[in-house]
Amino acid sequence: MTPGATPVAGVPAVPAGATPLRLPLSASDVRALAVGDTVALSGEITISIGLPTHRRMAEHAAAGRPLPVDLRGGAFFHLSAYLDEGAGAALPRALYMNPSTSTRYNEWMPTLVRGLGLRLVGGKGGLDAASVQALREAGCAYLSFLGGGCPLLSRAIEAVVASHWTEYISQFRLTTLRVRDLPATVAIDAHGRSIYADLHDTAAQRLPQVLQELRARREAAPGFGPPPA
Repeated sequence: MTPGATPVAGVPAVPAGATPLRLPLSASDVRALAVGDTVALSGEITISIGLPTHRRMAEHAAAGRPLPVDLRGGAFFHLSAYLDEGAGAALPRALYMNPSTSTRYNEWMPTLVRGLGLRLVGGKGGLDAASVQALREAGCAYLSFLGGGCPLLSRAIEAVVASHWTEYISQFRLTTLRVRDLPATVAIDAHGRSIYADLHDTAAQRLPQVLQELRARREAAPGFGPPPA
């Protein structure tokens, strides 16, 4: 737990039934994950929510230039963190961790997934079809982190390992953290199955029935009738 973090009363450190995963993962480890699996990650993760950061990463990947941190076989997440750079500290301290909406980065994610050899990506809200195709081709899975779950996620922080591109604000930097038991849910697996697509299809199937029921209730309501001429 990051120093000074407040425990979440009544909430266990690891969700019941969560599968513990030690990073980095092998290709077979990732392909064994299925949509809906709850996991608890321990090891090193790299994070950023910066749009310019993603653009810069994609330019490096497309040109075959190395990043300041090797992400091959690693985990890259859309999580923000504020880094406290206290005087005299060898490394800053991450004060919190909170997810960002991943669809903001759709433009660059296929290039990053294919070009950097990532095993895990994640954030909240999912990714578009082109990104899902890249996940399937590369054998990479997308994890969903609890939106608004900053206190729960932050207590998984153990230490800042490195922080690159420090000309950016803390949340936009390419920051590597060591975490323990970071909770997440597999929302898009390495086979292209997506909880977001499943929910969309279920909603589309139910919509006609829902509209029919609403229409019937409206017509049965007292005073219902055709509008006046």
